[in-house]
Amino acid sequence: MGEMIKGIAKETLEFILEVSRSTYPNEFAGLLQSKDGVITDILILPGTESSEINAVLRLFMMPNISAVGSVHSHPSSIIRPSKADLRLFSKTGTHHIIAGHPFGPHNWKCFDGRGKEISLDVLDVEIEDDEIL
Repeated sequence: MGEMIKGIAKETLEFILEVSRSTYPNEFAGLLQSKDGVITDILILPGTESSEINAVLRLFMMPNISAVGSVHSHPSSIIRPSKADLRLFSKTGTHHIIAGHPFGPHNWKCFDGRGKEISLDVLDVEIEDDEIL
């Protein structure tokens, strides 16, 4: 079983919403990573394709690191998982965020691997940047 997720860093959620706005009307997609139980990072996989209809993650391009879930935007304001979303959810962890247009602070939801809405606290924490050697 993966680590217990306590919430998402406020800065990370703001990044998700900003990227969703800047990618609009195309979908944005990535994988979620956590540190000490807090979702802090978004991993964008090489080869990800994005259109107004969907975003396709090339999971075979994932480096040897773990993800706690996925994130993607819906250019529509409908914030619920599609059948394709549920297939992705089943392969990529326990927490899945969908941000919906217009991508404001309340235009997102979190779902479990089966597509059931779950609560995800937004935490005001400092994100430490890993040093790049």
